[in-house]
Amino acid sequence: MIEMTFNDVMLDRNAAFANDMFSPELKMMPSTGTVVVGCVDPRVDPANVLGLKQGEAAVIRNVGGRVNKPLLETLAILSVVAKAAGRPDGARNLVLLQHTDCGIIGCYRHAPAMLAKHLGVETEALESLAISNPYEAVTMDVAALRANRQLADELVISGLVYDVKTGLIETVVPAARLREPAH
Repeated sequence: MIEMTFNDVMLDRNAAFANDMFSPELKMMPSTGTVVVGCVDPRVDPANVLGLKQGEAAVIRNVGGRVNKPLLETLAILSVVAKAAGRPDGARNLVLLQHTDCGIIGCYRHAPAMLAKHLGVETEALESLAISNPYEAVTMDVAALRANRQLADELVISGLVYDVKTGLIETVVPAARLREPAH
């Protein structure tokens, strides 16, 4: 008897998905105009913890769900893709989802130079980024996005923290326009 690998299990699950849940009419752009930025931690899959349905949101995941240069580049590219797809306003809703007990804390303790490079800062600056406090970190990251003039003023942004012990999400930064338009 040949033992199934997890890759085999995933392919079986995909066949079931293609048979039962596949929707060829889904559009390239999320139906809600929402982009969720979250952590790569498997306990915190934004699609699961936010109850997202297929096609409702684009999900970007990185270490810690933190704002860094690659994330900003991805958001800029998505803006161009949105325009090419006929949605000139692009994403309308940006959600930052960070969480408690994040592995980024271990990287901070054991490989600070690597983490600093990932976040695009000097190692000494890590102390000021609230690595071990997701509530402060998500507030800081929302502020960093508000300061980024490449993002559209009318974009709505929020900051959430998922508690890995309770499964509940707390709104830390309520949804609000990124900036009021200049008059």
